[in-house]
Amino acid sequence: MRKGSVLTMAAVGVLSVSIFTGCSNKNEDTKNVQASNQVSVEDVIKNAKQEGQVNSVGMPDTWANWKGTWQDLDSKYGIKHMDTDMSSAEELAKFESEKENTTADIGDVGASFGPLAEQKGLTLPFKTSHWDDVPKWAKDDNGDWMIGYTGTIAFLTDKTNVKNPPKTWKDLETGDYKIAIGDVLKASQAQYGVLAAAYANGGDEKNIKPGIDFFAKLAKQGRLQTNNVNLTALEKGEVDVAIVWDFNGLGYRDQIDKNRFDVVIPQEASVISGYASVINKYAKNPNAAKLAREYIFSDEGQANLARGYARPIRENVKLPEDAKAKLLPNDMYKNAKPVSDPKAWEQGMQQLLSLWQEKVLMNVK
Repeated sequence: MRKGSVLTMAAVGVLSVSIFTGCSNKNEDTKNVQASNQVSVEDVIKNAKQEGQVNSVGMPDTWANWKGTWQDLDSKYGIKHMDTDMSSAEELAKFESEKENTTADIGDVGASFGPLAEQKGLTLPFKTSHWDDVPKWAKDDNGDWMIGYTGTIAFLTDKTNVKNPPKTWKDLETGDYKIAIGDVLKASQAQYGVLAAAYANGGDEKNIKPGIDFFAKLAKQGRLQTNNVNLTALEKGEVDVAIVWDFNGLGYRDQIDKNRFDVVIPQEASVISGYASVINKYAKNPNAAKLAREYIFSDEGQANLARGYARPIRENVKLPEDAKAKLLPNDMYKNAKPVSDPKAWEQGMQQLLSLWQEKVLMNVK
């Protein structure tokens, strides 16, 4: 199960009831934050080389081209790497249950889970040398979590099935093809797809009803597919249009046939989210974990992510041509935006789950 791919009703409950657990003495926390962030990059590198190993969770070679970053850390600094792939919720549960006996140094979690990790007292703060290049919405104040790359809701269209690929939400509404959204009760990609539709139809994270109404109409028309989008279904031509993260759409396109599929960011509106690195408070190799984060935000690390179709968080990073070629044009993102009120979205997500069952699923044909 890929990290950040699933946010079940149980996980939403965790977000709402557990956010203030695990808090320790504030003065002690402040000293720890200052000590962790005052270390120089040079000292981090020196100490990381001595540790010689970094163990990650939810950062496999095949996701967002993590392989490139792990290879670079090995060749440049002699840092060996091992990963255990798991969901965001599983990563934090591992940090919390193992504590001092941890086997994980660093994880990569969906945007909603970064603040949760911090609030549960599971993180080791570290601000990279590129701290000021990261948007405020994509990091916390102390460096407990930092979003390294983004995903934006996009349309993936099989042009063998749909001759005029949709460019707008209005195109989707008036088309005669089927639209795959995935499992909104579990998949964060699908949940953000509903939020993006709400943005396009006058709603927001505080008012998701326009998004629900949009998909309820498609369901009543018999045009909505709620099964998860995957490579096999796309290869077989079983999906006309899918609502997916841009990096997933681009990855599917290139794996199957670049000329067969169209990937666009909807013109009226879309939503941007991301994935955040969290360093385990109990890490056995804390400096290697810090070095991994430092490298993720470096020019080379951001280029590695782009080569895996993940859009770098640093807007001013200059990407090599081969990395830039993996991404959609910047002008497609002019009406895409991150969630402006994360707390409202947490509450809205709980409403989304019940409304989806009541208004949409009951009408799927």
